[in-house]
Amino acid sequence: MEFNHKTVLLNETVELLNINPNGIYVDATAGGGGLSYKVASNLSKKGKLICIDQDPDAILACKEKLKDFENVDIVNDNFSNIYNIVHNLGFDSVDGVAFDLGVSSYQLDAAQRGFSYKKEALLDMRMSKQGQSAYDVVNFLGQDELKKIISEYGEERYASKIAFKIVKAREKKLIETTTELAEIVKNAIPAFSRREGGNPARRTFQAIRIYVNDELENLKKSLEDAFKVLKKGGRIVAITFHSLEDKIVKKKMQNWCKGCVCPSDFPICVCGRNPSACMVIKKAIKPSVEETKENTRSRSAKLRVCEKI
Repeated sequence: MEFNHKTVLLNETVELLNINPNGIYVDATAGGGGLSYKVASNLSKKGKLICIDQDPDAILACKEKLKDFENVDIVNDNFSNIYNIVHNLGFDSVDGVAFDLGVSSYQLDAAQRGFSYKKEALLDMRMSKQGQSAYDVVNFLGQDELKKIISEYGEERYASKIAFKIVKAREKKLIETTTELAEIVKNAIPAFSRREGGNPARRTFQAIRIYVNDELENLKKSLEDAFKVLKKGGRIVAITFHSLEDKIVKKKMQNWCKGCVCPSDFPICVCGRNPSACMVIKKAIKPSVEETKENTRSRSAKLRVCEKI
């Protein structure tokens, strides 16, 4: 099995982690091990790298890619459990955590995983290969809940029409494949809108994938717990690929960096709040023109980084 995934903003991520060769680092979304390999290559034998991924296919690929490194622990788990993972491995704190969020190139390209609206496969979309699948969501959730998922997680303005069409279609026959769902979505969207902004099914598939994997809630918990185990001077680097992820990362980092929250008309501070982090870069870093040409999936990427103080 070949887990193809090209890490976006790879060199920038490694540079901004500010790696201490003897430090302890976490790749919270290890995937096929591209970023992990780069980080491990910058560590001495005293350094340590913890690789986490919930996808069993990714874990197999990561183990193969990192087989020559003795100072790497590879854990098949959800990154929302990062606090327990770090402590269960015997560490109280770490020097840096990297997040490369969203769906991997492998998951999109492997038709059998059921993530892609471009390739026919059974509806699945489970990163962990466990629990509720996209098939269950599409065929058994109510119309109002489907509308809410597609609207909130897909930011789709035609969510109501799409949910209605899905329910009508499954009354005749359960929706089994990715291409069936993509066609239903396409027919729910007015012709003039189908000509705008790429494949009309993209936002709906994103929404269902996020819901199936509980991506946003897991991200919130993982960021909080990563910050808890981060040493002073340690950094969190996060790469996002859509606005919902980026909004969460940006808000968390801004909150850590916020000092006094007293009303502006108070003569003195009474809250006693001090910043617990600082932004290493003020604005998100985006891929270069060259990188977006080589890897079109990198176009929407944003990298943010903060340092614990």
